[in-house]
Amino acid sequence: MPFLHHLETRMTSLAGKTLFITGASRGIGLAIALRAARDGANVAIAAKSAVPNPKLPGTIHSAAEAVDAAGGRGLALKCDIREEDQVQAAVAATVDAFGGIDILVNNASAIWLRGTLDTPMKRFDLMQQVNARGSFLCAQACLPHLLQAANPHILTLAPPPSLDPKWWGPHTGYTLAKMGMSFVTLGLAAEFGPKGVAVNALWPRTLIATDALNMIPGVDAGNGRRPEIMADAAHAILVRQAAGFSGRFLIDDEVLAEAGVTDLSGYAVDPSKPLLPDLFLD
Repeated sequence: MPFLHHLETRMTSLAGKTLFITGASRGIGLAIALRAARDGANVAIAAKSAVPNPKLPGTIHSAAEAVDAAGGRGLALKCDIREEDQVQAAVAATVDAFGGIDILVNNASAIWLRGTLDTPMKRFDLMQQVNARGSFLCAQACLPHLLQAANPHILTLAPPPSLDPKWWGPHTGYTLAKMGMSFVTLGLAAEFGPKGVAVNALWPRTLIATDALNMIPGVDAGNGRRPEIMADAAHAILVRQAAGFSGRFLIDDEVLAEAGVTDLSGYAVDPSKPLLPDLFLD
């Protein structure tokens, strides 16, 4: 069926697809959810924030409502991805509501950018559990459904693997957890890429203006781009044919350039300020 195959490679919409997005109550995860919603996708918002926090706006409920308003179907799921039973329940609820899962986006991530002597083990454990273990657990729970989907994708927000000491010395705990997500991507791609699942990672070239930036002293949101650049890059990845597209460590501006978008000035928070590069990119 060469004609159908041709159509599949040029799929441009996520209409009718079901996405399971972790940590999607705000920031990049919410932006990815809303971009999919504009296509008419079903979006499961799997996150911890069920009640409003004055310091961190956004809950699973406000996110699901925003998905509905944007043209999709939102499902609010209170889920701590450190807890296996909660993840299993959230995946089951998603399948129950929408009939399957086409796409997993591992967006949830914990951050603590301090040196070894300033990293409490509680923080260290949180990062390992959410970032690397959480991505593995969500993939494990979603894969039985992804393997039945027509064009399955796992997209994890993680950097290209790096063994450069300059990224490890200042914050070994965070780098270990973040590179853990990268290595989980590498392994799952090797295991499930041949079975037709696109398993890839996406990372931004520059800082992205989200509430997570408040964790980094001396950094101004004006030096970053809006989360929409990651949402548009993720969309360009997720509409691609999954077969033969796995194990890639993609960067947002390169993905958009490949999709024909080269003027990125509209994504800048403050075009008058210089853009700061994100961590882990040389």
